[in-house]
Amino acid sequence: MTADQEANLAPDTEDAGSERSPRQRIIEAAFRIFAEKGYESASTLAIATQAKVSKRDIYANFSNKQDMLLACIEGRGQRMNLGAALPRATSAAMLEKVLASFASRLLVEVTDPIIITIYRLAIAEVARAPEIARTLDRIGRKASQQALTTWLAQAQQDALLGEGEAAALAAEFLALAWNDLRTDLLLGVAPRPSAEALAEQARQAAAAFMRLHGKPAPRARRSAGA
Repeated sequence: MTADQEANLAPDTEDAGSERSPRQRIIEAAFRIFAEKGYESASTLAIATQAKVSKRDIYANFSNKQDMLLACIEGRGQRMNLGAALPRATSAAMLEKVLASFASRLLVEVTDPIIITIYRLAIAEVARAPEIARTLDRIGRKASQQALTTWLAQAQQDALLGEGEAAALAAEFLALAWNDLRTDLLLGVAPRPSAEALAEQARQAAAAFMRLHGKPAPRARRSAGA
């Protein structure tokens, strides 16, 4: 593992010392070990050593490695749920702007090396432990997509967006926003774009979506003497 990868896997808080609970230290250590060695090769002894706890502490908090991986996913997967802060659009221009902002935040969060590592771990274990992938999908992708669906349905009611199933429209927009990026990153065949490049990709996706589905503003009535 490179120095940059180790930095990316560091705890989210500045204090990673003794003030952190044993459970939290175990989760952080487990994630590092899973990312470095893979789920199958990770040992509870290695996790306990890095977390500076005993194996007894591990089994007091988790039944098995799978429970630890689920805890890693649940703790970090919330970063992918971005739907809570979507403001109600009052114009087509605002609709496009909010879509671009939503997509930009989504791309930045989900292309984070930590999140990509979580996806890879879930994919690697899908045959043995499909609930890991289901948990990741539920708290991440599905939560954001459902929030976007609800928001687009409101835009339709406000006559800002054309007809169609809101869920299908949400899926279409997310496909436009991602293009091939997530697959490229999961396969490791492309580097993570800069924040500026991700924002531009999001703007282009929002503009394309509005060209396809946005409703034109009604024309102002001409006066009788015109």
